[in-house]
Formats: sequence, C-alpha cells, structure tokens
Amino acid sequence: MDFSPPSRESISLPLITRKALAQLKVGFYKTSCPRAESIVKAAVQKRFNTDKSITAALLRMHFHDCFVRGCDASILIDSTNKSRSEKESGPNLTVRGYELIDEAKKALEKVCPSKVSCADIITLATRDSVVLAGGPSYDVPTGRRDGRVSNINEVNLPGPSLTVSQAFQSFKDKGLTMDDMVTLLGGHTVGVAHCSFFSGRLTNFQGTGKPDPSMDAGLVTTLKGICGNGSNPTAFLDQGTSFRFDNDYYRQIRAKKGVMKIDQELADDRLSSGIVSRFASNANSFRTRFAQAMVKMGNIQVLVGNAGEIRKNCRVIN
Repeated sequence: MDFSPPSRESISLPLITRKALAQLKVGFYKTSCPRAESIVKAAVQKRFNTDKSITAALLRMHFHDCFVRGCDASILIDSTNKSRSEKESGPNLTVRGYELIDEAKKALEKVCPSKVSCADIITLATRDSVVLAGGPSYDVPTGRRDGRVSNINEVNLPGPSLTVSQAFQSFKDKGLTMDDMVTLLGGHTVGVAHCSFFSGRLTNFQGTGKPDPSMDAGLVTTLKGICGNGSNPTAFLDQGTSFRFDNDYYRQIRAKKGVMKIDQELADDRLSSGIVSRFASNANSFRTRFAQAMVKMGNIQVLVGNAGEIRKNCRVIN
C-alpha cells in the first residue's frame, strides 16, 4: 500500500526551505537515471537477505544525517588529516551501513555518472529497508543534493536519557511536531541499543541502588542477563517482534517494557501518552503516520538546484 506525503501546510519550516521543497519531487530521476530507484532497491534487498538488522541501521543513519545540517549525506563523509567529520562524534560511532550506500552508489555511477545524490540514496534505501521489514511502502520525493561540509563539532543529537519535552525541543527545532517525534521513535520497533545506553536503569537508577521502578521486573532480569558480560552488547528495543516493522513497540512501552528511558517516557508523559495509545491500538494509523513522518523528516534543510554537489564517492567531497 502506498501512502501520500503530508500536505505542504503541515510542514512548518522556514520559507526558504518551502521553496526548496518545491524542487523535490517523486520520480526526480525518471529521465536522468530511470533505473535509479530499482538499483538502490536491489542493493538493499541483497543486504537484507543476509542481515535483517540493516533496517534499523539505515533508519538510524537517516535520522542522524537529517538532524545535522539537514538531509545532505554529510554523515557519510570521511575525516581527513585537516578535519574530523560527523562520523567520529560519539553518537555516530555505532552508526553502520555505510558500505551498503557505497555499493548502491558504485552501481549508480556505472549507469548514470554524477546524477544521483548520496542524500537521495540514504532516503531511498531507508524506505526500501522499511518495506522489506514489513513496514509501509511510500513514495519518496527526490532531488536532494549532497553537502560539502561535515564537522564533528556540529553533531548535537537528542539522547536516550532526555525527557519527552527535552527531546521534543530538538524535533521542534527541525520543524517537526510531537506527533512526528512519537511516530519516528516507532522506528525502534526494529532497533537495538548498546547496554551502555540503558544500563543505569537496571541496577542503580539515579543513585537509588535499585532498578528503574518504571521498568517491568521481568525485562530488568532479561536485560541484566544480556548486559552482564561487560562487552557492551546490544539488546532489542522491541523484545517481541524484533525484526518485524509493526506497532508492537508501542504496546510494549505501555506495558512498562521500554528499554531506553526515552522509550518508556513516551508512554508515561502526558505530552505523548495519547499518541502512544493510539498507535498501540491501531497498527494502520501508525503505518500511515510513519510514512508521512519519514517523508517530512527527509525534507529537513535539503539542498536543491545548484546548492551543494552530486558526490562521485559518498565518502569524499568532489
């Protein structure tokens, strides 16, 4: 099933960005590179066949890219002797999936050199991976261009220990609503987190010497078992259907089974609990809104027209 992007009226972004959005369109490469989307899809399918966790990896990459300098593929740029890129920042050290983007880009360059941006590849690949995991299919407007700047010092992403209102400020700054934030965090239905991100909730929450009282006791026991070996392993954020894109994440956080603090707070905070309840009880509502929110996030501070460039190698500025 296809879902249409949200109306322009629902996107509260600066006027200059509204003008940029007018230059993004579904089927942007129809003439310049007709096989663009199918080539990206084939690369994603190949990886998904052997690694179902790639959906979570691409969702995280897309989010981390769009929240720093906009959706311009600046997260893909490697550091040089002169400058450290976004990749080296703490939140991005566990971002992965770069080689999949490289593979898609290499295939595209053979067919239509310097036509398809790395920023569009991230957006398309993320959509395709969501579909493969059982999520909604949706049209992705394309036409983004790649940024020429990637600076480690510009990475300031909302962390898992924030309150709902604190996290929302970051989303609001990007023109996104509370509904958008709760919807996008639903991507955690296929996500994982390293124990270091939530271990403080398991044994000595806020100095009490006890687990976080808002976490289900059975989940505490399970996570202690996972995290007990000291090598900072990962745990699924959705303990039920871990590789299936569905609304089970919302049902679990309503049952006190949120792994990270921000996940649980979504269900408990009055600002977001109503949205969580809606998605927990209505899978189709979540699917529809997720498609819309992903399109909206993919429009953040995009470069179009003559801005930026089309990188030949996603890791290096031309």
